Amino acid sequence: QVQLVESGGGLAQSGGSLRLACDASGSILRFNSIDWYRQAPGKERELVAVISRDGSTDYADSVKGRFTIARDNAKNPVYLQMNSLKPEDTAVYYCNAEVLLSEDGTTWNGWGPGSQVTVSS
Repeated sequence: QVQLVESGGGLAQSGGSLRLACDASGSILRFNSIDWYRQAPGKERELVAVISRDGSTDYADSVKGRFTIARDNAKNPVYLQMNSLKPEDTAVYYCNAEVLLSEDGTTWNGWGPGSQVTVSS
């Protein structure tokens, strides 16, 4: 059984940095794609960053130039480096991933439980 787990959240001051990681427990061959979302209190969940199988990335306009999504290889954790944090970045951050489970093409898609990021002014 595959589960996603986020780590690295916490408290930062405005202008500071945090790094989130998304990893999978269980046996997987590789991550196909990973998305980071966030949800602030009273707001809808929004897409923050995406990294595809070929390594291409995309970001929400609100985080471009400040956040970087990266991976070392197809199986290791995926990171979201968050720099120049602002109070409006405060939210629960979730990773959503599609993973390849076996050579026959079986995939799994799921969400992590979320990691709280709080940015103080």
